[in-house]
Amino acid sequence: MPPDADRRRAIDAATRIYLDEKPLDMSSLAQELGVGRATLYRWVGNREELLSTVLTEATERTYRWAIGRATGSGAEFILDFVERVMRTVDASPPLRALTKREPLLFTRLALMPGSIEAVSAQITAEMLEREEASGALALALSPAVLGEAIVRICDIHLYAPLLGGETAQIDTALDLVALLLGVTRSPG
Repeated sequence: MPPDADRRRAIDAATRIYLDEKPLDMSSLAQELGVGRATLYRWVGNREELLSTVLTEATERTYRWAIGRATGSGAEFILDFVERVMRTVDASPPLRALTKREPLLFTRLALMPGSIEAVSAQITAEMLEREEASGALALALSPAVLGEAIVRICDIHLYAPLLGGETAQIDTALDLVALLLGVTRSPG
């Protein structure tokens, strides 16, 4: 396993490339870092693994950002948090560039079981558990199961354009999440 500093340096460089809306090329990245391709692959795995790491970290940052800004308690908090995540992701220029450039790769990374889904479901479950523990929310399912269900519902509706839809269906996803939480979502 590579020293953490080398791995981190490679991930940070790949993140900058992603945020600049450019394609991730492993040869160019290795050259930028002053190492051979084999060394880069030892540090971060293959291109798909590296891109998955970049997207997983971006996902976690987005979720933590949304948590810090969501208001209310119980179902109201969960719905606000989920809506902030979805609207932020939908409006992300780097993500739009990636999904336009490599829709199949992105679909595989984001919609299949893996680290992106795992971190999303884990953080959602933590928020559900927190709201339930505070007494503001009564759950019919475990936070882990419900967190995974919420993430899958949101993903399929958020990425509807990749699956043949015209636009993201955020309001539909939020209505379904409200249903899972046992509340009715107010229009708006």
